[in-house]
Amino acid sequence: FFLSPKLEKPRKGKLQKQICRVVLEHFEKQYTAELGHAWSSVRDVLTSPWCWQHALLLNRFSPSPGLESSLAGQGFQPAFPAALPYLPAAFRCFSRPAPGRFPAQKHQPGRLKDYYLLNAASLLPVLALEVEDGEDVLDLCAAPGGKSVAILQCACPGHFHCNEYDDLRSRWLEQTIESFIPDPLINLIRVSKLDGRQIGDLQPEFYDKVLVDAPCSNDRSWLFSADPQQALLRLMQRKELSSLQFQLLRSAVKALRPGGSLVYSTCTLSKAENSDVINLILNSCSNVIPGDISGMARGVSQEFSFLSGMQQHELLVLPERGRAWGPMYVAKLKKVSST
Repeated sequence: FFLSPKLEKPRKGKLQKQICRVVLEHFEKQYTAELGHAWSSVRDVLTSPWCWQHALLLNRFSPSPGLESSLAGQGFQPAFPAALPYLPAAFRCFSRPAPGRFPAQKHQPGRLKDYYLLNAASLLPVLALEVEDGEDVLDLCAAPGGKSVAILQCACPGHFHCNEYDDLRSRWLEQTIESFIPDPLINLIRVSKLDGRQIGDLQPEFYDKVLVDAPCSNDRSWLFSADPQQALLRLMQRKELSSLQFQLLRSAVKALRPGGSLVYSTCTLSKAENSDVINLILNSCSNVIPGDISGMARGVSQEFSFLSGMQQHELLVLPERGRAWGPMYVAKLKKVSST
């Protein structure tokens, strides 16, 4: 039943003109200092959307006969190898080295979508979280909902709380869940619009697993800011993000049960929003220790390119041609005792 739509190719010239010079100049200074020689190849990918890749996360709640064979015929292969420490059998994701965007499925009330289009690196935080059936799980900054959907492809939590403070993004989150999750399971999901910085005080030590996919400098989208004035304002406000990220993380630690795990992620290369925030939490919370995601990183090293020199509890995916995934920073922490 599944047709083989042609992959959509962006037009080079049009996209080239949209690069925001003020953002690129800012990134040049910061990332040359932070990434060294690696920045040059990363910049080439980030400023060339026609070489970006997209993966398809299949929806286990909407099996589509013929979809996998159709994908295979177009050069798609499983995006993650079976050697990973955590890879549930129901978790099915496909990608291919060639660039091009697969056609998106439109939202139709009452009908589940067959797949979710995404950057494959955005699934690494979910795999690092290692959710098991029956666990109580919090997705603290859940919109637009891709990671929430991915968690439900891995396991059926006992209690699943998806939170998004922004009203518009919260409606987007609700629509995503409606598009991918059947009604009986939706009834077990709590969607809230709370300030994530307060959830730890409202629900102390309630969750076994917490995902903090924090608001961040979205390097890919910022580079194509249509409004230079807005871009300048974003860059001025950028230094405030790490404070917000730290407060969200501290709230997540409070919400986590002793023995539980927390994964923090961003889609920026910025050290101030990544390692620096994690180090601040580790230095200020004596009941939190680094987790270990080095096994996962080794398991996906053929599919993703990582910044060298990272600690065992963290990784940073660097986009490169043929493996144009990321940027994606992932860090895992464990809570060892009560606050």
